[in-house]
Amino acid sequence: MFDWIRNTDNLFWWATAASIATFVVSLLIVPVIIARIPADYFVRSERPEKPWEHMNPILRLAMIVAKNVLGGVLVLIGLVMIPLPGQGVLTLVIGLSLVDFPGKYRFERWLITREKVYKAVNWVRHKAGREPIVLET
Repeated sequence: MFDWIRNTDNLFWWATAASIATFVVSLLIVPVIIARIPADYFVRSERPEKPWEHMNPILRLAMIVAKNVLGGVLVLIGLVMIPLPGQGVLTLVIGLSLVDFPGKYRFERWLITREKVYKAVNWVRHKAGREPIVLET
């Protein structure tokens, strides 16, 4: 076991650097994303339009593929970082928010109804000068 750890010293440092980078980036990006969510996002009957829906079909496809690939990579990195030092769960959630999958909106609604998540999201929104997320109309 100790030989394996000694032989993977380089991998450990790369994983540590990736963990720190993901932590710093998430500290910068997550509040911006949370503040940009419309307050009525979780009570709308229809999903809001994506910014790329009116783009050229080739560009739209490229954006969708890029978003899903980035999300998939973040999900994998998040899974790897769960036992390693870093923001594994946060990276996993960010990755899941980017990936398109059936039932995603239902999962997002379930996640925001967790009391601690709801309070944390609204605290960030309050600091950004935005109104709280509305869960019921």
